[in-house]
Amino acid sequence: MSDYVIIPDSSCDLNKELRERFDIPDITRGVLYYPDGHSELADVDWETMTPKEFYDSMKGRNVLYKTACPPGEEIIEKYEKHLKAGRDIIAPVLSTALSATYNDCSQVAKELLKKYPERRIVVIDSLRYSTSLALLVISAAMKRKEGAAFEEVVEYLEKEKYRIHQMGTMDDLFFLVKTGRVDGFKAFFGSMIGLNILADFNEKGLSEPIAKLKGKKDAFKAIIEYIDKTVENPSEQIMFIAHSNREEAAKLLAESVKERFNPKELIITEVGVSCGASIGPGLCAVFYKGAPASAGLEKEKALMDEITASIKSK
Repeated sequence: MSDYVIIPDSSCDLNKELRERFDIPDITRGVLYYPDGHSELADVDWETMTPKEFYDSMKGRNVLYKTACPPGEEIIEKYEKHLKAGRDIIAPVLSTALSATYNDCSQVAKELLKKYPERRIVVIDSLRYSTSLALLVISAAMKRKEGAAFEEVVEYLEKEKYRIHQMGTMDDLFFLVKTGRVDGFKAFFGSMIGLNILADFNEKGLSEPIAKLKGKKDAFKAIIEYIDKTVENPSEQIMFIAHSNREEAAKLLAESVKERFNPKELIITEVGVSCGASIGPGLCAVFYKGAPASAGLEKEKALMDEITASIKSK
């Protein structure tokens, strides 16, 4: 079996502790453009500011961060040192529905393989982002630790990515106004009634809203019921709860997930800067594995309609 490593990009939101635990030796960092105009490589371990500082800074009327793909030199540096050491590379990266990262990494890989023709690099379009990509990455790392060959892990990832779901709330509607996803009128009245938007991944790799509920209590009920009807073998899974400046909500949701599903492990983590710049404050979601999503999320939307109707009738 050849030696190989798994190298994701910074959109996976795996912190240093998790990267070390699952033997992820490197990560290609995207670019973060600050509101004052300067740019830096993504601060993947919150060394220059805390998550709270980052998300609180977005409260200003016109304060927005922007992101860009990992620069070519960053990808080359991270990939080439492993190629030189005789290691092949599997690189699960941010969904092509959201970014050109896959194309950029694939182009770099193509050029590097001219220099190292005896090595292999496979870039995987994860069709996921943030903690859903983290879940895919650690799944690959665990397969590698079990002794799976390079080809086995590549094949596994191409199938497994469709099984990763998210279900949670987004409650900062005014940030969605700033990014053009919700109009101001809807945001104002949505915030007045405590509206929470619930979403899952569609087959194109986009997070698609499938329900809106008033108040966290009902939203959390819907989350748990939805997971119950879509999850597979929860007691054998590592699940994530990711949040963007919603720590208390994440803890409450974690209690419900543990009580209902007793997963093998439940990890709470913050959404990092690479995805957080677009997501903004207000996300609190569970990431887990289940059956692949139906076309257009037709089954999932019908299921959520039944769940929300039941909640509203009580």
